[in-house]
Amino acid sequence: MSTATYTVKGMTCGHCVSSVKEEVSEVAGVTDVEVDLATGLLTVNSDGPVDPAKITAAVEEAGYEVANQ
Repeated sequence: MSTATYTVKGMTCGHCVSSVKEEVSEVAGVTDVEVDLATGLLTVNSDGPVDPAKITAAVEEAGYEVANQ
């Protein structure tokens, strides 16, 4: 089990959170996704290490940006 955290910029509502969760959940190996709207924190649990570029791409597909990447 592996856990990684990211900061997502641009989310303003519950729909934003849902969009990010949906896209990141589709990344191979990801088992659970938690998104905190107030802090912008994205927590990704997976079976093993997941390439951060894939998570960043999923967040961008949802229309948002990962900070400090």
